[in-house]
Amino acid sequence: MFRFKLLAKSSDSAARRGQFTTPHGIIETPVFMPVGTQATVKTMTSQEVASAGAKIILANTYHLWMRPGPDLIEKAGGLHKFMAWDGAILTDSGGFQVFSLADNRKIEEDGVQFRSHIDGSKHFLSPEKAVQIQQKLGSDIMMQLDECVPYPADYDYVKNSTERTKRWLERCIDEWNYSETQALFGIIQGGMYKDLRIEATEQIRSFNLPGIAIGGLSVGEENALMYEILDTIEPYLPTDKPRYLMGVGTPEDLVEGIYRGIDMFDCVWPTRIGRNGTVISSRGNITVRNASYKEDFRPLDPACSCPCCKTYTRAYIRHLIKANEILGLRLCSYHNVYYLLNLVEQIRLAIEEDCYAEFRMNFYKELNRQKELEKNGC
Repeated sequence: MFRFKLLAKSSDSAARRGQFTTPHGIIETPVFMPVGTQATVKTMTSQEVASAGAKIILANTYHLWMRPGPDLIEKAGGLHKFMAWDGAILTDSGGFQVFSLADNRKIEEDGVQFRSHIDGSKHFLSPEKAVQIQQKLGSDIMMQLDECVPYPADYDYVKNSTERTKRWLERCIDEWNYSETQALFGIIQGGMYKDLRIEATEQIRSFNLPGIAIGGLSVGEENALMYEILDTIEPYLPTDKPRYLMGVGTPEDLVEGIYRGIDMFDCVWPTRIGRNGTVISSRGNITVRNASYKEDFRPLDPACSCPCCKTYTRAYIRHLIKANEILGLRLCSYHNVYYLLNLVEQIRLAIEEDCYAEFRMNFYKELNRQKELEKNGC
């Protein structure tokens, strides 16, 4: 049910072009996955997400466990039917959200005790429980329970945490039992320590799972450090499995991650900034709610062909936002999701044509040129 096929590789970078077959369709890689935390990509219907070009989305195990509960979703026929989504779904383990509850959780070898952010009720998340919840959700891809270590963190703490994440993966695998209908990805941790990252990569790779993920990046470190870690572990990553960089999704990070051999990305960032009246464009981010766009009758991004840019102006969308009309935030969110999905589509073509290094260079040239034009009011 799960197969990864490498279709092309850049001759002047680690960029890859592939296809990942899942029970709910073939995923063209590199791919960006919009995040539907609570079984919805915020402000967008499932049909709108699909029309923007998405074939796979991410949903959050922790939030769906807390509300409405995995039993109810299983009773509804699984997450796909529950949210009327025909594409593939990846669910995280819930670990990141649990570990973010720093004052309300306790890590043990067996798992994590914590209190719900909703009502303060006590819960326990073990590796086995994380898999059981995701099985009830019925996602195509499940993630192991891991600890996303904070940044910065001292070496011994990261080393012990990374070793525990490996032990938790072994328990997740035993519970998963090599299901043919749901894939399980292991997660590489190791903080910002290169030796721990290399060791963890080799360990996770040895389990020969359907895919491999890189966690614990984009957690507050400078982008240059994240790229350095990716450069370090890329030679040790499997060539015949999809590689997933968790929680990363700005245009620049997609371009740089793909340059370093990453296949899959997700992030709440595009819809989050959309709800705050900011849109992505070839000219850089535009805060369309600002007064400077009051009489700007251009599209959000003249280079974009999404329905929002073909139909509405910055002035109109700014008016909607200032009038507290939800449509303004919906249009911004749709455009941002479309922009990133279109960006990775362009990147896939560039890899096929073996000109990705040139694409990357032109991406930055155009971005800087357009920023200068915007600065001068052009």
